[in-house]
Amino acid sequence: MNRPNDEATSKSIFAWNYFLWEVRLALVTIGFFFYLGIFCFSHFLSSWLSITYRSLSAKEKVFWNLAATRGVFGVQSCVAGFWALLLDPVFQADKVYSQQDWSWFSCLVAAGFFLLENVAVHVSNFIFKTFDLFVVVHHFLAFGGFLGLITNIKSGHYIPLMGMLLEMSTPFTCMSWILLKAGRANTFLWKASQWIMIHMFHCRMMLTYHMWWVCLSNWNAVMENLGFLYFTVLLTGLSAVTFVLNPYWTYKKTLQLSSPVDWNFSDRTMKNGSSVKVNGETFQKKGL
Repeated sequence: MNRPNDEATSKSIFAWNYFLWEVRLALVTIGFFFYLGIFCFSHFLSSWLSITYRSLSAKEKVFWNLAATRGVFGVQSCVAGFWALLLDPVFQADKVYSQQDWSWFSCLVAAGFFLLENVAVHVSNFIFKTFDLFVVVHHFLAFGGFLGLITNIKSGHYIPLMGMLLEMSTPFTCMSWILLKAGRANTFLWKASQWIMIHMFHCRMMLTYHMWWVCLSNWNAVMENLGFLYFTVLLTGLSAVTFVLNPYWTYKKTLQLSSPVDWNFSDRTMKNGSSVKVNGETFQKKGL
């Protein structure tokens, strides 16, 4: 194993001049279009392979592709977040001011993802005449936090990376939802995915407590580092996730384990692996 070559490759991937606006905005744009590409790829692949997908309404297809896109982002977030939490010595030594080239890259790409999420949510709400307050607030605060990171180049990256790690549940949310739509709610795979997802939501709660500990134990340093406005956005978002969103979503996902209902499209329920209309009209079990 040639470690000098590996280190040179690593530096060539992440070594950008992040103090330049054009570099930061370019990486946000790359993140936006990369995840937009995942969204479109999910649509074309699912249209080709999935009977279930082809039978869904337009609104459900959008949600399906957003779920797949969030799942991919969840994988990226887990890699970056766990690396900062458990392995990177720089972040272990300093949780307030630390920055790394790789963390700049990850956070700016994540900002592009959250920009896409906000655009997708608002366009979808406008087209389909819907409005989910919790989802809108969640995405607005997430993008607001990463927007502060873009504008304040001296802010540390540990807390934003922990915010990314909160997405650890999304790959399993994606898997559970797609299996549910395919009428597989009675299978071991769906139940296992649901159990892991619920566990990830409990882990999210523990992670928010860790983020509070970092903020409270370094209060003055964090405020000085972030600036008052960004610090306010951080505390608002962290409070919303800790006291409202995480408990609510954990409750709903736990309830869903014993009652497999697609809460996003409540005119349908899943019973014994089949999709059933609430008004009594029954559909056949779909193949994935």
